[in-house]
Amino acid sequence: MATVRLPDDPSFEQLRKQAKDLRDQARSGAPDALGLVGSHHPDGPRPPSLAGAQLVIARRHGFPSWAALKRHVQIIRHYRRTPDQVDAASSPADEFLLLACLRYGHDDDPARWRRAAALLAAHPGLTTTSVPAAAAAADTDALAGLLAVDSTLATAEGGPFAWEPLLYLAYARHDPSIRADAVVRAARMLLDHGADPNAGYLWHGLTSPFTALAGALGGGEGGQPGHPRADALARTLLAAGADPNDAQAMYNRQFGSSDDHLRLLIDHGLGHGGGPWRARLGDAIPSPADLIADQLWWAVTHDLADRVGLLAECADLRAPFRFPDDRPAHLRVWNGTTPARLAALCGSTRALGYLDAHGAAWSPADGVDAFVAAALAGAHATVERLHAHAGTARRRRPGLIVWAAARRAWRAVPLLAALGFDVNALSRGDVPLEQPWETALHQAAAAADVTGASLLIDLGADPNIRDARFGATPLGWAEHFSHTEVAHLLRPLTNR
Repeated sequence: MATVRLPDDPSFEQLRKQAKDLRDQARSGAPDALGLVGSHHPDGPRPPSLAGAQLVIARRHGFPSWAALKRHVQIIRHYRRTPDQVDAASSPADEFLLLACLRYGHDDDPARWRRAAALLAAHPGLTTTSVPAAAAAADTDALAGLLAVDSTLATAEGGPFAWEPLLYLAYARHDPSIRADAVVRAARMLLDHGADPNAGYLWHGLTSPFTALAGALGGGEGGQPGHPRADALARTLLAAGADPNDAQAMYNRQFGSSDDHLRLLIDHGLGHGGGPWRARLGDAIPSPADLIADQLWWAVTHDLADRVGLLAECADLRAPFRFPDDRPAHLRVWNGTTPARLAALCGSTRALGYLDAHGAAWSPADGVDAFVAAALAGAHATVERLHAHAGTARRRRPGLIVWAAARRAWRAVPLLAALGFDVNALSRGDVPLEQPWETALHQAAAAADVTGASLLIDLGADPNIRDARFGATPLGWAEHFSHTEVAHLLRPLTNR
């Protein structure tokens, strides 16, 4: 059993050094080293050989052997790509691809994609020299000609990012009016010549593959767009065998309100089986059941009642969450909590209503849970009745106003402030976890919510507090997102 999660983008040389250091420290009698050996080596807390120390390091990270750990790291090295760090192109075709493709960097924006379209218009022949470029442009005539000469090019890694051609097609964003029939023909042409419908890469070595399906569906923390013909391309990939249990695709799309992607994945077997990436990377890829639980947790906490209804086809809405030890802390803290209790404690009234109507009700005993649920719902009478629990609630969830602001639960904010919750508390607004990130006013600024920002200022919110991650004031957030109205409100109140 793993006691320490393997770091993201692991270095095998660093792991080898850890094993040597452990051997040497155990030989010198260091108690911590001997304790670690005793926890993972069959011979107990005795100074190990180098091979023995390697076994301990492997088992510490959840691998049965050093060979298994080495194989895992080699797989990551093989698929690791850093497309956001590629700046140079060796040909006009590569320059087009550099500009055309979504690569999850700071410069993913329509202006860059328009430059790609202009370059292609100025040099239309560049697709005749490059299978990746022909794929990205869905130039089926050029693609057919190139593959007729050498069919192995359909699966060859190339272009500026060392991707397979199918990935360039899936991540291209240069042409909003690209024809669906051309995109589908290009995809089928590549697939018919051996392209893998589960082709993908590991962004900076993270063990969540950015597959062709994830590229087609788009989305992400920055609101990145899907492919202009996302539905047609995704359906083509799924029909060809793309795994619907695509963790990165679902994560990227969870931030939006549309559920079209989820309906599509469910219809193609989401929650069942397990594809080639899980075969390669094992438990580093969440199981289908864990993916469903992750998505249900997100839908409940963010009050996406329609999404909860879709996931009900795959999940037991009455069962408590059980997240494995290697899942993130903001999930594991809710282990043992039912979806309905989670909805109540997050103020997710629509999700709670759905759960209640479908036999997954939650009836709290009077206590802190009932107090928090009532406060987030703005239920003054219930809060007054349960006022004795206010102190405990403040200690358990000191940043509750941040969460209320992030959810636009403005009825709850003055109520919480009157109960002694700090209007200037730092907490997280993306997930219900007490971690000092930003204030409620940052959340209002990010959402362009002038009414909410005015309410918070009237309650004593300080516009000069900087968030803990970016060192920015709420005004800085408003300006970053180009929210001019709320920026106009905050500018005269902010010390530059």
